[in-house]
Amino acid sequence: MSPDWAEAYRAVPRSSFLPDLMWPHDMATGRHITVDKVRDPQAWQRHADSDAPLVTQWDDGAHEGPAPGTTFSSSSSMPSLVFSMLSDLDVGPGQRVLEIGTGTGWNAALLAHRLGPADVVTVEVDGAVAGQARESLDRFGLPLEVVHGDGFVGYAERAPYDRIIATCGLRKVPFAWVAQSAPGGVVLVPWGTYYGPGEATARLVVAEDGRSASGPFTRPVAFMRMRAQRCVWPRHDAYVPAGAMDAAEISSTTMRETELCGTGSFDPMGFALGLRVPDVVHVADRKRDGRRAVWFYGLSDTSWAVVVFRDDRTEAKVYQSGPRHLWDEVAAAHAWWEEQGRPGFTRFGLTVDGDGEHPWLDSPDNPVATR
Repeated sequence: MSPDWAEAYRAVPRSSFLPDLMWPHDMATGRHITVDKVRDPQAWQRHADSDAPLVTQWDDGAHEGPAPGTTFSSSSSMPSLVFSMLSDLDVGPGQRVLEIGTGTGWNAALLAHRLGPADVVTVEVDGAVAGQARESLDRFGLPLEVVHGDGFVGYAERAPYDRIIATCGLRKVPFAWVAQSAPGGVVLVPWGTYYGPGEATARLVVAEDGRSASGPFTRPVAFMRMRAQRCVWPRHDAYVPAGAMDAAEISSTTMRETELCGTGSFDPMGFALGLRVPDVVHVADRKRDGRRAVWFYGLSDTSWAVVVFRDDRTEAKVYQSGPRHLWDEVAAAHAWWEEQGRPGFTRFGLTVDGDGEHPWLDSPDNPVATR
């Protein structure tokens, strides 16, 4: 937390914006527990005050009951991440802010306490979530404008904005956010590729002519996807029908399993590979009897590849098929990342204009080439 946010932190407690029933997320195990304020107010308060993410909705609101649902669809982010992003946003008196993804309303309340409710607008796609946040904000005495709508199109009625912040993960940044920003404004967005779950916050400064926004990634993060950009996972049998392995191109690689699989969502290697290998998802099977298969599926066609690692062998067998040689692309991207000195998140940046997103390394003049 930067010092300028300390007063807002003291004045606007997260607990004032949380529902009675919530599901804290254990970062170490990936599991959720149920906490009910009515049944155990002490445990509820302890989790409300913790530096941990709290799930507040499952399955787009279709879930009922105290047990965790299938897919979390709204949450309250861990406070350390909230204040890190607010520091990156760098807001000041007299600025107007648009938030995409209201959630519980706590982040919007912090902004409104700092700037005044009249200068903060927040957009939420889920009607029930938007309604609950609006009630919490009114009850707390910060009646800012809560819009139930699609944040992807922004909110032109109150534009231009000096700052736009998204609290959901994106794979495509809408140019509408750039167009609705004032020259020199900042758009802060968690962004990643379909290759894996890894994301980082891009701090984009809008050009004076308003035709683009560009800036570096500041830190790795993990957010729920914007609902319109959730990945529809490929059906394996649609890519690899019976007999496809026998007809595939076969080769081998000396790349080690640890080199390809990395250390998780916050590993910059997977993030970098996604920049170089667009429109591809990958998944690693569970390891069984010293064997693990890592699969790759193309999203623009039915190209696929798999590399099979075995603990007792120094080479892994590779199978690939389709218009794209996906393993060749991944291997080339990995070699490029090594050649660049294994750059971390903050050496990468992003430019957004009317033609889409353009990632770069170290400088906008050094684009990350893709196929």
